[in-house]
Amino acid sequence: MPTGKVKWFDTEKGFGFLSHAEGPDVYVRAEALPEGVTTLKAGTRVEFGIAQGRRGDQALQVRVLDEPTSVARNQSQARRRRPDEMVPIVEDLIRLLDDVGESYRHQRHPDPRTARPTAKLLRALADQLEQ
Repeated sequence: MPTGKVKWFDTEKGFGFLSHAEGPDVYVRAEALPEGVTTLKAGTRVEFGIAQGRRGDQALQVRVLDEPTSVARNQSQARRRRPDEMVPIVEDLIRLLDDVGESYRHQRHPDPRTARPTAKLLRALADQLEQ
């Protein structure tokens, strides 16, 4: 099976492209991802089968080999913030989560411009709580 790296993957659209040394980029759909995996980060090493699709090569049965290390996560774990520094972060997160909850109450997904910073802030807060 060929190996390669994720060039890009759009979770909302459910597809992306993989690059590999043996040929052109390969189209990948969300259905080809392993069970429980909903997205792929750019740079993630993967192994995959290839089938000929209507518009070219298409990845089948993608298997994640390893994900790139996150510089942001490593830096955030470098030191634990003081409690007084955490107060505004938690308060901002509460406001953002209220906006996300309001979107869901109206039977729609949150605007990506709100959802992405909320997810980033949640990850940073989780890192701080785990230290």
